[in-house]
Amino acid sequence: MRNKFFPSLLFSITLICYGLSFSPPASAIPIAYEITDLGTLASGASYGYGINEWGQVAGRAGNHAALWDGATMTDLGTLGGGTSWAYDINESGQVAGKANTSDWYTHAFLWDGATMTDLGTLGGDESQAYSINDLGQVVGKSETSSSYYPHAFLWDGATMTDLGTLGGGESRAYDINNSGQVVGYSDINIYNERATLWENITPSGPGTMTDLGTLGGPNSKAYAINENGWIAGRADTTPGYTHAALWSSGVSTPTDLGTLGGNYSEAYAINDLGQVVGASRTAANEWRAFIWEGGNIYNLNDLLPGDDWVLTYARDINNLGQIAGQGEIGGQTHAFLLTPVPEPASLLLLGAGLIGLLGLNKANNIRR
Repeated sequence: MRNKFFPSLLFSITLICYGLSFSPPASAIPIAYEITDLGTLASGASYGYGINEWGQVAGRAGNHAALWDGATMTDLGTLGGGTSWAYDINESGQVAGKANTSDWYTHAFLWDGATMTDLGTLGGDESQAYSINDLGQVVGKSETSSSYYPHAFLWDGATMTDLGTLGGGESRAYDINNSGQVVGYSDINIYNERATLWENITPSGPGTMTDLGTLGGPNSKAYAINENGWIAGRADTTPGYTHAALWSSGVSTPTDLGTLGGNYSEAYAINDLGQVVGASRTAANEWRAFIWEGGNIYNLNDLLPGDDWVLTYARDINNLGQIAGQGEIGGQTHAFLLTPVPEPASLLLLGAGLIGLLGLNKANNIRR
């Protein structure tokens, strides 16, 4: 296992640069990003879905799940069939996703750096995994033995637990943090689905399920939760539109994050600084990637140094502000990695923060 001090150190410095706060100041404005084309495997499109603190990106290239580590692209293979997808990666480099088996069913998998393990199902034919935390716990959806409709699940290394529903037939779990809090959605009846938070899950049951509500409309979904319990997703508004939404810890009413001019947006990820990324329709009805911070939503295309790319979806963001997603370049869909370019003032803060943090580390070592 890698030494996790390095990303923790960088995250601590990042917090210092934000004024020792877990959310960006209201005046914070992203300046610019460097973009890295992650390419593809031989041929076909590629997609970036998950990123860890090391900047490793999990996604899909061609027909297979893929892992980019900054220098090479690794084909993660399948479970015997022809296709696979990687959706998330933790700090140890473990990857979760879905893959076809030899009989062409799709099963959730865990890749540990060498081997792809079939996580099975809740008794039905198919399953898929969406997220993995640093403890190796995996969440996703699976068909059950009694229903074609999938249920959210938590896999804890040995047992796959059915997380049930809020009364309807279907549920899905999209993310899990290191405290074991799980978010996704559940049907509440045959017509409506609600963003859902699961807590206190045990192998024998789903624990506590909370309906997170909406922005006034009938439906909502939760796609991500950070270590502070903040949740990002989407929710219907009263006029019947769907907007990206943020549920702050302890706040019952979600915050409407707005759009890039269109009538639809959704948030796919949130880091521990409270930065949210996702995709939105523009006034021209085009999908564009966005970042939301400090109360404002920004088109990521406006923060690039050139116009070679069209960024369509921002799928994940780590605590260093790096963003994984996909866009169009040269008429092809490719996965990308965005790395923020710090302002000169931020560089000074970074240096000051590093000196202070190293001094604090030295003092702590002396006390031991």
